[in-house]
Amino acid sequence: MKTPLRFREYIWLVNTIRRARKITFAEIQKKWLDSELSEGVELSRSTFNRHKEAIQDMFGIYIECDRQNGYKYSIGNSEVLQNDSVQNWLLSTLSVSNVISESISLQDRILLEAIPTADTYLGKVIEAMKKNVRIAIEYRRYGTDTPKQLNFEPYCIKLCKRRWYVLGHFYREATGYKPEADYFGIFSFDRILSMHLTDTKFKINPDFDAQEFFNECYGVFVNDDTELEKIVIRAYNHERYYLRDLPLHKSQNEIGQGEDYADFELFVRPTVDFCDQLMSRGCLIRVLSPQWLAEEIYHMHLDAAQMYEHNDTSPR
Repeated sequence: MKTPLRFREYIWLVNTIRRARKITFAEIQKKWLDSELSEGVELSRSTFNRHKEAIQDMFGIYIECDRQNGYKYSIGNSEVLQNDSVQNWLLSTLSVSNVISESISLQDRILLEAIPTADTYLGKVIEAMKKNVRIAIEYRRYGTDTPKQLNFEPYCIKLCKRRWYVLGHFYREATGYKPEADYFGIFSFDRILSMHLTDTKFKINPDFDAQEFFNECYGVFVNDDTELEKIVIRAYNHERYYLRDLPLHKSQNEIGQGEDYADFELFVRPTVDFCDQLMSRGCLIRVLSPQWLAEEIYHMHLDAAQMYEHNDTSPR
């Protein structure tokens, strides 16, 4: 059996059990025979057990059997398949990859989005995280032509809107001239000009939790002192359906609806990237509370409108 085909079987098995939540081996067998992967050949119990072990080793996904309730199989650690987990991202990516790989004849009709510079630095950052060594980068922020030399501890990486980011931890002990410094910075891969691993070891804070660190954030802005807020927004027309399918934040909850709108409640820090997202939806989203945020978005829309008041946009 070729490795690509074996991967397809792993993915099929995880997705089948995940969708069913609880399923017997006989039910798995029936679904297997109905799939094109089987080619009419039954899935043996020994192959099923080997697949379970391989799935746990490769993806960290544990398939357990409830022997007291009809010998039904389920995902034993379903929490690893949360929307923003590595396992879920990897499983989804491989699933899509398999579908596309079977459709090479349609390659001119399948359009994808590239992630800039992902391969250039992703491997180096992951290697540094594995070795627990600091990395040194040359970094140029937007709005400046002068790059900075930075040296930090890579705590985690995050993919957000087609961009990879590394969260760097900076620490400096107090001296007679400078106070102690202990803070984080977030850096986009596409603004990194060069990178190399140093020989300086570090120990990651055992209390650090990457998921928790970004839990209150919409995107990657974490250091602008914006406080957590309860935010209520109203989505009009088709935007309400869009937000139901693709929530702005995992805390989002629908709390009411009308003839042509739906109201949503979120608990998030209204940082610049969150405000930009609200702005991008124009008249389809209105902030109901807090009042200060509603006024902020209102004035941002006014500023945007005024940009066109003094421009000659009439056709020539």
